[in-house]
Amino acid sequence: MDERIAADRATPPLAEPVDGAFTARVTLDEHATVTGWNAGAERLLGYSAAQIVGRSAAVLLAEPIPAEDLRSVEALPRWHGKVFVRHRDGHRLEIGVIAHHRTPEAGTREWFLVSALAGRQPQPADEALVDWSFTESPTCALALYDTSLLLRRLNEPMEQILNLTEDDVRGLHLDEIGDNPVADELARGVRRVLETGEPQYQEHFMRVPGETREHAWSVLLYPLRDRAGELRGVGHLGHDMTEEYWARKRLQLIAEAGRRIGTSLDVMRTAQELADVTIPELADFVSVDLLTSLDDLHEPVQEAGTAAGPLLLRRVAHQSVTPGIPEAVVGLGDVDGYPEHSAPVESLRSGRASLYEMTDAAITDWAADDPVRASQVRELGIHSVMTVPLSARGTTLGVAVFVRYHHPEIFQQDDLVLAEELVARAAVCIDNALRYTRERGTAVTLQRSLLPRRLPEQAALEVASGYLPAGGQAGVGGDWFDVIPLSGARVALVVGDVVGHGLHASATMGRLRTAVRTLADIDLPPDELLTHLDDLAARLSTEQEVDEPTDRYPKPAGEVGATCLYAVYDPISRRCTLARAGHPQPVVVSPEGTAALVDLPAGPLLGLGGLPFEATEVDLPEGSLLALYTDGLVESRNRDIDDGLDRLRHLLTRPAPSLDALCDTVLADLLPERPADDVALLLARTRALDTSQVATWEIPADPSAVAQTRKDALAQVEAWGLDDAAFVTELVVSELVTNAIRHGQPPIQLRLIHDNTLICEVSDGSNTAPHLRRARTYDEGGRGLLLVAQLTQRWGTRQSARGKTIWAEQTLDPVPPGHF
Repeated sequence: MDERIAADRATPPLAEPVDGAFTARVTLDEHATVTGWNAGAERLLGYSAAQIVGRSAAVLLAEPIPAEDLRSVEALPRWHGKVFVRHRDGHRLEIGVIAHHRTPEAGTREWFLVSALAGRQPQPADEALVDWSFTESPTCALALYDTSLLLRRLNEPMEQILNLTEDDVRGLHLDEIGDNPVADELARGVRRVLETGEPQYQEHFMRVPGETREHAWSVLLYPLRDRAGELRGVGHLGHDMTEEYWARKRLQLIAEAGRRIGTSLDVMRTAQELADVTIPELADFVSVDLLTSLDDLHEPVQEAGTAAGPLLLRRVAHQSVTPGIPEAVVGLGDVDGYPEHSAPVESLRSGRASLYEMTDAAITDWAADDPVRASQVRELGIHSVMTVPLSARGTTLGVAVFVRYHHPEIFQQDDLVLAEELVARAAVCIDNALRYTRERGTAVTLQRSLLPRRLPEQAALEVASGYLPAGGQAGVGGDWFDVIPLSGARVALVVGDVVGHGLHASATMGRLRTAVRTLADIDLPPDELLTHLDDLAARLSTEQEVDEPTDRYPKPAGEVGATCLYAVYDPISRRCTLARAGHPQPVVVSPEGTAALVDLPAGPLLGLGGLPFEATEVDLPEGSLLALYTDGLVESRNRDIDDGLDRLRHLLTRPAPSLDALCDTVLADLLPERPADDVALLLARTRALDTSQVATWEIPADPSAVAQTRKDALAQVEAWGLDDAAFVTELVVSELVTNAIRHGQPPIQLRLIHDNTLICEVSDGSNTAPHLRRARTYDEGGRGLLLVAQLTQRWGTRQSARGKTIWAEQTLDPVPPGHF
């Protein structure tokens, strides 16, 4: 029985079989009480279901099972063996039983026992089944050889591989059937099996007759013995592993790219690393071109799709399987103009990767406009092309072009997916290098700050917070949280944790929190904000290293290390953008009550420097609960972090009269009276702005459109019942729209948002930000923004990939409930 137990420990539970009259089937609960009894069981033991269901199974045993054996069986998913039972008429039976330990849909564990009543002895038809299973196997190619190495049998898949029938090749040796190196290697393998009696495993890469694509084959050569153990022949089993082979090759290439791409912050070196890693495994030639607008690293990147006509691209890398790279018609560092409908420009404009054959219009038109490239296509025999845009963080940087001519197979969809993965990795590294170059000189002056005493009022989120200092260090720690109102009715949520305790950790926390508020005020995306915060943490470490210690003010030990989670919620789109720097994942509870961790890339700790952060967007329906916290809430010396996260998710789904009450419940349940680490918890329940609270207009770039725009905005404000705000709104709209038409670029858009405040936003395609200036007495202009600043509560500007937005916010008197 011990041997059976060991053999069954790795056996998974089986699905419930189909009911039948040839099998005795019985179910037992965990207390060995009979809960199910079929007609086959009645035939076997003589009891009807009415007579046995509800009774202990022990009454059926002819001899008891030792308690030690029963305990060892309880942990198994399945047990099998012989059992002595007693028939209802009293005679003793020995039966074979298979017992499955399973959990049915009802959720209660039970034992499912089966015993065959018929078909246990070999049948004459079994030999026919064996023969059919050999000849008609749908997945494996099979062949049999005798001890003279002569082929005796083939199944249908093997006949298809050889393009020969069994009658054609019976009685031939392997090297006579196929006159090639693969056949010779297989013949040697068969001989080794006959000589050693041991199985032989081989892998081959060859083309099947009638196909142009090569296949990868996994081959097993194994001895065939009779019941006496005498060697009678050799079995040959072949399995087509082509898809698995290429999947493995793709994974290996991705892993290699992870090691080789992005080893520096040099743009051209990173691009060349991409080209090198893809040759020759993926393509025969590859080129990497970047937009010439990236040449000025101090200016924001211009979108590739904003202008028609030829597109100027700078060649930053290329590589080839042929020495000298004869395919390249553009030198490294040179600029070339690509026609409007060429393949690279189509990918850049659409932002999508594409596959091309040489007869596609995008290739033929491109070749027609470029005789040099057309000549290269003919001379080299290029047969397929892939174009993949380089995009990172929503910005298109350039395009990579992959070419095949030496490789016989054209590019497939799997190749395109692989190319997209490799290019995406390289694009992030190139973008990091560009951002590092643009931002490495940025210096930030920070002040000491403590935790917020009162969270700001805003309409996008209902917020509650909790903070507990570590035991014995009351009021001194490095955990912090913040809620920061942003423009456009958006709100930023921040939770962070500085390593360590004491005055130094508290002071560092204050400086980082101030930095976050400063960076949030200029509307940086979460991933960029964390990049800046990472630079600051590294700078703080450098400052500590040059501090001179004294007896009274000892030098703090170690580098500055911190984690941070930054999220921005937009109540209009109901989307939340998050990024984290080594911080625990936030928890989202849906309005239906389901709690889950947000799948968010971890990112490095703040202070490591030079590593990228990634942002994730999630949809948060109105009424969703977002929980941000520090690791002290879920992790301690006495509790694993996974257990703490499970407990936190469970607590967040409990009903509570308010968010404050829920916050108190979570802290009280998860933490001891004197926690070993600081804990910060921030809960936010999402609200949403109705479409009736937002109005948007597209404005023509014509000064005459200002008057109509003013009327439209005034009508909307009056429809909202905001008559008191009409005058200021009319002035703000007139000034901002006029400035956008006069000084900005199309497209121009006006948006009014009616929340607790009235927000006016004017967007245009220019990246030039406005500024206040003092107008002289006789100047005809220059006073507009000054008036906007004086008449509104606050105003500002934010940049985007498509330009900028100027916004102004007015305070409002309370609106009667139900007005919208």
